Amino acid sequence: MTKTTIGIEGMACEMCEAHVNDAIRRAFAVKSAKANRKRRSCEIVSEEPLDESSLRAAIAETGYEMTTYSSEPYQKKGFLGLFG
Repeated sequence: MTKTTIGIEGMACEMCEAHVNDAIRRAFAVKSAKANRKRRSCEIVSEEPLDESSLRAAIAETGYEMTTYSSEPYQKKGFLGLFG
């Protein structure tokens, strides 16, 4: 599993967050996508790493701008996040 975090400029409301989440879910096979307008970011969990240029293109189609990209291994934590 991989956690990808991207920076996004232009989100102003909950509908903006939903628009970004939906665009990512349509373009990629992901476990979750959680955009946050206050943090200007989106955290995405997927089985495989996401291609940065494809992700940038999917975000651009929504009218927002992807500003940063980082990817790292993701391991779901156990009960209440207490056990690895």
